[in-house]
Amino acid sequence: MPATSPPRPMPPIAIRAFSATTALGHGVEAQAGALAARRGGLRRNDFGPSPLPTWIGRVDGIEDAPLPEALAAWECRNNRLAWLALQQDGLREALEAAVSRHGADRVALVVGTSTSSIGASEEGYARATVDAQGQPCFPPDLQRPMVHTLHSLGDFLQHATGVRGPCMTVATACSSSAKVFAQAARLIHAGVVDAALVGGVDTLCGSVLFGFNSLGLVSPEPCRPFDVARDGLSLGEAGGFALLERAEPGEDALQLRGYGESSDAHHMSAPHPDGLGATLAMRDALARAGIDAGAVGYLNLHGTSTPANDAIEARAVAALFPDSLHAGSSKGWTGHTLGAAGIVESVFALIALRDGLLPGTLNSATPDPACGPQIRFDHVQRPTAWAMNNSFGFGGNNCSLVFGKGGAA
Repeated sequence: MPATSPPRPMPPIAIRAFSATTALGHGVEAQAGALAARRGGLRRNDFGPSPLPTWIGRVDGIEDAPLPEALAAWECRNNRLAWLALQQDGLREALEAAVSRHGADRVALVVGTSTSSIGASEEGYARATVDAQGQPCFPPDLQRPMVHTLHSLGDFLQHATGVRGPCMTVATACSSSAKVFAQAARLIHAGVVDAALVGGVDTLCGSVLFGFNSLGLVSPEPCRPFDVARDGLSLGEAGGFALLERAEPGEDALQLRGYGESSDAHHMSAPHPDGLGATLAMRDALARAGIDAGAVGYLNLHGTSTPANDAIEARAVAALFPDSLHAGSSKGWTGHTLGAAGIVESVFALIALRDGLLPGTLNSATPDPACGPQIRFDHVQRPTAWAMNNSFGFGGNNCSLVFGKGGAA
């Protein structure tokens, strides 16, 4: 790895509110309760007209939650889940308070997604008709161009929340909604804004399920991260958000303390075999937090349950962290939620800080001897001042985040 100067420690960013909606349920307490009970959310695939024989993490209630009439122009499954997730855990109230303090143009909106509302585009092609000139076209109810773009999510949320600061949609595959924390931190530190709503949403669709299956990455059984017999991932859907704001000196709040990003560009879908990009992202996140690797009590691993990804991430973790680290993957609870994985698993890291519950790895029984002792299958109840999250995407696009409690040093 080329020698570079490590980044300097960054000023902390306060996390005023946070939430996730997944196959485990709606809101933080549903996530925390399922983690504590080791109750997973995967089910046999029942999505679409010809379900692929696999297991999925499907969010209940989306079909019965149409958007309000005033937002009907953005109607699609992905934006429905975004709206549903936004109603949880006092997020809207916290956002309204931030707008009241700073002004709508001083609050940014930075969201991540991998596939956005491509499900609506699939439906448009499936129901295609012809126009007056005999040319193929989408049916009238799907002739809404913004819905068929990657920025559909960001545009929808800007209109739904009334936030008028910078509005950005990050689409870097499975690291998307981790990188939003880094982007928002830069905006706040640069003085462009005073607060930011960050998050991510991705929903199930045929392109995701059959596309990943065509790569040979989907397991016919519930995923088993870091198990010696793991054979692929389980896909899921989720939405989540966090409200970030410049921290006041000495305040006692959960905080974003560091981020690290890298792009190793080794391969379109495979990570670098030596985990170079993953290592760089983790090292930079620790440097910005101003801590040594030994200070971290919990690491939520990317841990997709594919043979190569898990082995490479485990090697990178073992090379950087002491054996005492408690690291686990939460994909067995929710499935791999792609562009929403970063926010969901950051919420799990924040739950670990808040509750002292360090989750293990669901569905896995026999540790892969190629993985280090840092990988844990069982829970531990132990307070920790520092927690991390890894999110690694196709193309070698990597992001690691460090969270801490106010006053932690």
